[in-house]
Amino acid sequence: MTGSEAVGKTVGIVLVEDDDGHATLVERNLRRAGISNGFVRFADGQQALDYFFGDRPLGENVGKYPPRDDLTNYVVLLDLKMPRVDGFEVLRRLKESPATAAMPVIVLTTTDDPREIERCYELGCNVYITKPVEYDAFIEAVRRLGFFLQVVKLPPGHRMIVA
Repeated sequence: MTGSEAVGKTVGIVLVEDDDGHATLVERNLRRAGISNGFVRFADGQQALDYFFGDRPLGENVGKYPPRDDLTNYVVLLDLKMPRVDGFEVLRRLKESPATAAMPVIVLTTTDDPREIERCYELGCNVYITKPVEYDAFIEAVRRLGFFLQVVKLPPGHRMIVA
């Protein structure tokens, strides 16, 4: 164990995003902003729900999902418009479950509809970020998200890793 690992648990980033291009841009640009935490990516809300609430022990790799750590060790980046189960339902389930309610959820989506923004905050999202449609603006928004993740305060014993 390195000295930095002894300080606290590394927080994993769970990206729930159905668009492969957006997912690649988010991870790549968070890395460029200095975030070196582990990433887990799911292409729809059902995969994320299976990961967090599936019937399997913590730390065990079952099927196509990577091992799941203590459920308090994640920050979720959540798209809203996805197939099978949308981001609203994922957010609702995460925030209503005592096991995941304290987990930070950052909605990262293309919609700027005030009703959808209000609904997300009512469901318990911690931060709502609108993904710009224009490529350079999207890259800049993700870069700023990376800087935000570097300074965000997490519960004692948990930390974001910045390279």
